[in-house]
Amino acid sequence: MPYHNTDHRLDEIDRRILHALMDDARNASASTLATAAGVSGATIRNRIHKLEDAGIIRGHTTQIDFELAGGKLTNLYLCDVPVTEREALAYEARAIPGVINVRTLMTGRRNLHVLAVGDNTSDLRRVARQLTDMGIHIEDEDLVEEELFTPYGPFDPDDGEQPPEANDFISLTGNASVVEVTVKSGAPIANLTLKDASQQGILDEETLVIAIERDDLELTPHGDTVVQPDDIVTVLSRAGSDGAALSAFRESQSEPVTR
Repeated sequence: MPYHNTDHRLDEIDRRILHALMDDARNASASTLATAAGVSGATIRNRIHKLEDAGIIRGHTTQIDFELAGGKLTNLYLCDVPVTEREALAYEARAIPGVINVRTLMTGRRNLHVLAVGDNTSDLRRVARQLTDMGIHIEDEDLVEEELFTPYGPFDPDDGEQPPEANDFISLTGNASVVEVTVKSGAPIANLTLKDASQQGILDEETLVIAIERDDLELTPHGDTVVQPDDIVTVLSRAGSDGAALSAFRESQSEPVTR
């Protein structure tokens, strides 16, 4: 079944997860990602489930060198199919024994790529015959020598000079903004109720906490809600600047010692 577009918005934590999974899914454990992102392992697992439900993560595929795994041959078929039948034929081709990957392209020619593995050339000729019997025209084919992968650079959390202070930022009309930020352990608001934080001046009248993500829970905040370290907090700021909205959730800066 094809995946449909969703309105799921990626934030900094989502991008960090995707980059790590693309780089090395085997070693991208929830605990490792949680430490790097400053959230709990349960939050990371919940985010991965959401990305899977949205169709953004479509699986965790192991890359195999088939030549080393028994001297098998990997062949790429470059095919032409009618645009109106492209999707249906792609799913039919995927069912052929030995086919491990099918890619559809938006172009008119060579708009279907089929990757297949066989023990010998007879296996690869069998795949070619079955593709042809389906009405798929093979324009060209060749043995694959090597295939290299790399994660998507813009998802790299270490690509910038400094880590972002907010996970996400949306500018609204009327000089307002919505900011998503992870609560640091030494933040002024950590372990306080929203009511206490407001009374102590940590949250001003222009800053409203509208959602809290905690592990696998999504909380609707109230005055007696305690903000905990590692919470992912969504804040509506009417001040027109995300700096003021973030100050309550950042690490407290120690005052300089005067002599």
